[in-house]
Amino acid sequence: MPHINLQISGQPDAALTRRSAAAVAELTQLVLGKKPDVIAIAVQYVPREQWIIGGEPLSETGRNAFHLDISVTDETNTKAEKAAYLKAVFEALSELIGNVHPVSYIHVIDARAAAYGYGGLTQEYRHQHG
Repeated sequence: MPHINLQISGQPDAALTRRSAAAVAELTQLVLGKKPDVIAIAVQYVPREQWIIGGEPLSETGRNAFHLDISVTDETNTKAEKAAYLKAVFEALSELIGNVHPVSYIHVIDARAAAYGYGGLTQEYRHQHG
């Protein structure tokens, strides 16, 4: 765990994809204490004319944006750790992407252990049999 979906405004950029995924993975490990070998990240790009904030497309405002969803097992991170993660990820991605709109969201999704897992096993199963 965890699984991360990262959307970035603009056209696909392989170098930015690698740098962003690496930064997010490192912060996920350092701040949230997640094991690097089970961090999965999907990066997708949304054209700036299709990303609307406050009724205006980013293509008209000249800004960039991102949206990150991360699913973690409920009760494995404190409120303080999640707050520190949001701050660190926002700063890192803002630096990498550049000219980021402040309305770029990060959502830490606390998923119940019995309803979440990988490899065909729930996190609850792993906890009970690990």
